[in-house]
Amino acid sequence: MRVGIRRMTEEQAKITLQESAGLAIITIKRPQKRNALTANMWNQLTEIGEKVLENPKNRVVLLRGYGENFTAGSDIKEFHEMTLEEAENSFVLMEKAISTFENLPIPTIGVINGPAMGAGLELALACDIRIGSPKARLGIPVGKLGITLNNKFAARLVNLIGPSLTKDLVYTGRILRAEEAHRLGMLNYLVEENNLDRYAIRMGKLVASQSPASLLAIKKSVAECVNSVPELWKGSTPFVDPYDFPEGCAAFVEKRIPRFVRRPQK
Repeated sequence: MRVGIRRMTEEQAKITLQESAGLAIITIKRPQKRNALTANMWNQLTEIGEKVLENPKNRVVLLRGYGENFTAGSDIKEFHEMTLEEAENSFVLMEKAISTFENLPIPTIGVINGPAMGAGLELALACDIRIGSPKARLGIPVGKLGITLNNKFAARLVNLIGPSLTKDLVYTGRILRAEEAHRLGMLNYLVEENNLDRYAIRMGKLVASQSPASLLAIKKSVAECVNSVPELWKGSTPFVDPYDFPEGCAAFVEKRIPRFVRRPQK
């Protein structure tokens, strides 16, 4: 069986695309940074997501991280070196990549072996189905970084786990273990680590065997259902706070507790 592989590199980082038997398997590989993505890598991920559709044989996408991480999200050290404008633009690139996978007209399956944090969690939630191992950890601890989630980011969580738990995860920064994430529906399936890849491929082939018309129809219908409230998408909240974001990133890089200054409410 012939397998085509495209690689995009940045230093020791790779995002690979393997195409075989109707499956497009995308792997984020930057193990030295827990598979965290730079702005350039988010761009590359968008390009790969779009290229999946160039091969008419691709029926299902499997999105995974290399090793014992899905992805830690964006590279905070890179944020620390950016201007506020550059950081905001990086979030725009990030949302474009996440939306690309969310809006693919074919099913997407996230394979979660290890942490899926922040934007990494959003990328996982953009997938139609998520399969995790007991090592999966899910969270969105943006409160330590001064990142202000906009409505699209919040909606992915609210649509799945509800408003209260969404606020809980951001308020406390707590990280969900695999069992709790599975119970809440953030992971559809929980399987042993040594069987994760085989299970994901088997699930991918099962989904690929279904009617393409049925798969596309349910994907469109569900999207219309969860996006039926127009107010959900009105307005645009910036992703970064001009005061808290620089301090949060500096604290992350310097490995200390952030010193946020209380300011009058707007």
